[in-house]
Amino acid sequence: MKTVCIFGGSGFLGSYVADILSLKGFNVIIYDKIKSPWLKKDQTAVLGDILDFNHVENTLKNIDYVYNFAGLSDLNDGLDKPIETIEKNILGNAYILEACRLNKVKRFFYTSSIYVFSHLGGFYRCSKQSSEQYIEEYNRTYGLKYTILRYGSLYGPRSDNSNGMFRLIKKAIENKKVIYSGDKKSTREYIHVEDAAKASTEIIENNDFINQAVMLTGDQSMRTYDLAIRVSEILNLTYMQDQKKDPKENQIAHYTKTPHTYSPKIGKKFNLISSINLDQGLLQLIDFVKKNNCVKK
Repeated sequence: MKTVCIFGGSGFLGSYVADILSLKGFNVIIYDKIKSPWLKKDQTAVLGDILDFNHVENTLKNIDYVYNFAGLSDLNDGLDKPIETIEKNILGNAYILEACRLNKVKRFFYTSSIYVFSHLGGFYRCSKQSSEQYIEEYNRTYGLKYTILRYGSLYGPRSDNSNGMFRLIKKAIENKKVIYSGDKKSTREYIHVEDAAKASTEIIENNDFINQAVMLTGDQSMRTYDLAIRVSEILNLTYMQDQKKDPKENQIAHYTKTPHTYSPKIGKKFNLISSINLDQGLLQLIDFVKKNNCVKK
């Protein structure tokens, strides 16, 4: 039985990847600062910080594959916490890379973004660019095999306030109206978390993606403005355009269009057939928000 260690496996996407790999027959170890609320009986939880190098290295003994979903994932947090972004997203990833090298891990999988080479995205974007470059250099210098997973905008159950669609739905339910303060031109390539997790696990045994960056976006691209209107229709709530834009929702931090027109490093496109369409996924996320005490009363 092959063993996989998933850093950040208690979180949004990592927990889904852990579940699917368990079903595929892998021995799954979840390394995270908190115990996963979705931990399965056949999964092993290891509590730890990715900045604790000795603990990371010891955990990766006799591990075949490693996924890194850990670190800071919210662009807004990145704006306020540049040093923390460097520590968690660059240094933390470097510690995992070094531990993979020392333990002769067969392949390293890194979670990135399709927007990684945009000129937007603030410190978060900088951290992803740097980490991708370190991964490529580890391959050139030490032969560590990798696959970089560049995701579109993820959404679905198990998300939290760091996720844009979660925030939109949560605020709509709390305020009993949908208020959108972003740019009307802002476009996202949405992919449901379950579809993203399926693709992420299919790639593990696909040699076509060794030492490659892979684009995982699905086929659900739309303007965030149109999405907000759709949410208001599903919830039967009033839609409002906020004229006072949140300074954190400006173009310094956020993307306004698909990245494919300006990415200097092209990744292979994984031909993902989405099994969950956007409307179905929205209903699923709304149900999750309502049932899991996510809304202030």
